Amino acid sequence: MPSRKQLGNILVEAGIITVKTLERALERQKGSGRRLGMVLEEMGVINEEELIEALAKQFGFRTVANFAPHTFLWDVLGLVPEDMAIRKLVFPLKQKDSMLALATTDPFDNDTIDFLARKTGMKIIPVLATRKDIMAAVSQHYLGGKPVAGDKLKILVVDDSLAIATVIQTALMKEGYEVIIAHDGIDGLKMTFTELPDLIICDTVMPRLDGYGMKKAVHENPATAAIPIILLTSKASGEDEQKALEAGFLDFIPKPVQPIRVVSRVKRAFEIIKNTRR
Repeated sequence: MPSRKQLGNILVEAGIITVKTLERALERQKGSGRRLGMVLEEMGVINEEELIEALAKQFGFRTVANFAPHTFLWDVLGLVPEDMAIRKLVFPLKQKDSMLALATTDPFDNDTIDFLARKTGMKIIPVLATRKDIMAAVSQHYLGGKPVAGDKLKILVVDDSLAIATVIQTALMKEGYEVIIAHDGIDGLKMTFTELPDLIICDTVMPRLDGYGMKKAVHENPATAAIPIILLTSKASGEDEQKALEAGFLDFIPKPVQPIRVVSRVKRAFEIIKNTRR
């Protein structure tokens, strides 16, 4: 299977980007953990459709779009664990004989493909799709669709400590916010995609997926990319705060939790959001 490093050359050869643009993107990508395609999208020089078209042309991948409304049996859906579908943005399309067609944004994600091949005993056939289309399918077929949003501002609190989550929930509900709780990063992701909160407060260290991993997954998805996230952590040094802000968290709340501080930071966050979107 072709390596990810070839993607930039593919796009240059296809005339979608220039060599200089590729060099800038590779420099920006260093140490970020993000895929090159995502960096190029953030730079505004390519969109997902162009990326898919280039990959399909170069390597012969099939593509699929607008598949969420189709019917998918659990015999097929059950081949991909729900948490993997959410974290990796993959969706099982069709099983035939010993092959499984898998919608993916990254056909070179060998770890995911190899895991599913071992789990199912099948050959995994990557089929290219946009993040938007995959997330729509995951939301509808794994998570049961999205509920209608209410009038109150909705805040999702993600913390594996029920005591801390309840303290935060109580303080914010007194201020008129709607507050929902998840107890680890994977559950937090599920609730983000189904509830579409206006703000997320998440702990740094949690089972299954930590705060940084959850933030990455939330902000990589177009449907949830604009949701601001505040990091809650017991590590309150200047270096930790700088790391959180540089990673893209809107704010930083140190532990131990003080309700008045949480309320203050949340109100400030919504004021920042309001001013930014004017």
